Amino acid sequence: MVNCPLCDAVIDVDEEELDEGDSLICEECGANLAVSGVSPLELASEKEDKKDDDDDLDDDDDFDDDDDEVEEDEEKDEEY
Repeated sequence: MVNCPLCDAVIDVDEEELDEGDSLICEECGANLAVSGVSPLELASEKEDKKDDDDDLDDDDDFDDDDDEVEEDEEKDEEY
């Protein structure tokens, strides 16, 4: 058994059948939860996970775009 990270309700699940990334719904508060760890079993709100993933992607995209522009500028300098 594991507790909901939002309302602390006990969620009765077979821990051995869960894998990281699996989804659950808390019957008490209705929260969509994701298995964030299996040993020990840890749950996180899917809303929080998606927000963190989106933030990470946005940050990574900004850096990747800047790097590409710098590389293109360096290649142009080398041609002249």
